[in-house]
Amino acid sequence: MLALSQLFLFIIFSIVILPREFHRQPIQQTLLNGYQLRFPLLLIIGVVLVHLIEVNILDPITTALSHPGFTHMVITVEQDIVAGLSSFWTPATIIFFVFIYIILYPFILWYTPLYSIITNQKHVLQTLAFSLFFLYLIALPFYLFFPVNNVYTHYDLPSALNTVIPQIETFFYTTTTQNNCFPSLHTAMSIIITRTIFLTENKRFQYLSIFMMVTVIISVLYLSIHWILDVIGGIIVSLLALYISKKTINRMKQHEPI
Repeated sequence: MLALSQLFLFIIFSIVILPREFHRQPIQQTLLNGYQLRFPLLLIIGVVLVHLIEVNILDPITTALSHPGFTHMVITVEQDIVAGLSSFWTPATIIFFVFIYIILYPFILWYTPLYSIITNQKHVLQTLAFSLFFLYLIALPFYLFFPVNNVYTHYDLPSALNTVIPQIETFFYTTTTQNNCFPSLHTAMSIIITRTIFLTENKRFQYLSIFMMVTVIISVLYLSIHWILDVIGGIIVSLLALYISKKTINRMKQHEPI
């Protein structure tokens, strides 16, 4: 189901979002673009691999060392506000926000670098790659040494994700953990992706990215996944990563041969 949904969105985006002049671009040209942009592309792949290692190998070790974690500190600040949102769940809204969280958000994550390669926009891919690198560099210590359980797990609420897509968490928790909550990576990445897409000057893509960013941030709260402090933390680290990324890219340009 997930693979089919990603393929369906790819077809729709290729028709609606991708500029017409690239619709019949030879695959050889796209591969050449990818080779020319190999450094930022490899940087993105490297961050993804490190994240998977953290989730599947390192996190169980550091979680045991940090037991019982720091969820109680978050609850002291914001109480059960987010958990209370589950009382407003309806079948229609759950389906909508699970679609945003599980299907649309991951699609735009991988489609954005692909778009920048197809259209050969170096600055777009560089901004995404360096922002992702600095984001994870900042967030990783929190994920390892400041574990915070997600809301629905802590309060033993039903999983909205499994309600819509049965057994989806089996796959979902190969890419994250129940205590990698602070800061919210969904929040941070949706902001970074939106900023990156605005560099493309593609209006349709920009409008869609704003929709994605807003609905993703709402979804992590409405589905009782992240705490409010997680979202605030995600906003802060994303802006910090974007700032450092911009400085790094500008410094690289100053040292490029004329």
